Amino acid sequence: MPRMLNLLILILMGLLTACSPQNNSQTTHQQSGTSPSTPPFVIGAIPDQDPEKLQRLYGDLAAYLSEKLGVPVEYKPVTDYTAAVTAFRVGDLDMVWFGGLTGVQARLQVPGAQALVQRDIDAEFHSIFIANTSTGLQPIADTDEWDVVREKLGALKGHTFTFGSESSTSGRLMPQYFLSQAGIELTDFKGEPGFSGSHDKTIELVTAGAYDAGVLNEQVWYSRLQTGDVDLAKVQAIWRTPAYHDYHWVIHPDVITRYGTDFPQKVTDAFTALNAADSTQAKILDMFGATQFIPTTNANYDHIEAVGRQIGKIVD
Repeated sequence: MPRMLNLLILILMGLLTACSPQNNSQTTHQQSGTSPSTPPFVIGAIPDQDPEKLQRLYGDLAAYLSEKLGVPVEYKPVTDYTAAVTAFRVGDLDMVWFGGLTGVQARLQVPGAQALVQRDIDAEFHSIFIANTSTGLQPIADTDEWDVVREKLGALKGHTFTFGSESSTSGRLMPQYFLSQAGIELTDFKGEPGFSGSHDKTIELVTAGAYDAGVLNEQVWYSRLQTGDVDLAKVQAIWRTPAYHDYHWVIHPDVITRYGTDFPQKVTDAFTALNAADSTQAKILDMFGATQFIPTTNANYDHIEAVGRQIGKIVD
């Protein structure tokens, strides 16, 4: 009798195991084409905008990439630009949406890292200088010759001024470069220049009059104009810089060991396949402020590296 009871217990345990959540989980992985042991592909981004907007943007993107790549994809937020570079260097992030400068900084610390794709607008990106309307600072026309631009930019001297993040390409690096080309040094401003931390914050500070003028990424400026979030009675654009390469995705070389040698190309294909004709994909493109993604290479950021070394943001 005890032997029969033991047999019945073993049969019941087998049935319970077959119906357990763990088994259902394994079935889900099999249906999705992934294994329960497949490590997640972790993506991140420099925090250059409102954190809530970034969370929505990268949540949608992670879902799209997971479907296209056949591996689980997770978005992991970081606190600041430096944290994004550090997380990439130590392998906590497999791929990061960097600005031009942070992308170069990250690649120099991780041999074999690749710049994969950028938005169509990043091949010729610009910064926008803005000023509080009470300052009397006047807009500089795109048609003005460089000598005229130099003279008109000189009006910024003696005013308070704020950049964005200290490591921002469009909010600090290239603007400082163009200012130096115009003969304006940081010591020419009234007091120490500020660093707002983000493009949105730069608009807020200049609008409030906390700083007379500032500079930010053009995509954020035009986006905020479209949504009516800029009070043009208090702040206006005064100059659009010449073009340069900026934002791009950089992938860590370790992903090849984990997912295969063709994985970077699969990621590139997934981004370039984003199509505005699909409503879900259109939402992703719109959140990025792009009509499409295009391939890029490390060499496109050689000028950014040169400027970074010139102003001391990249050192050996």
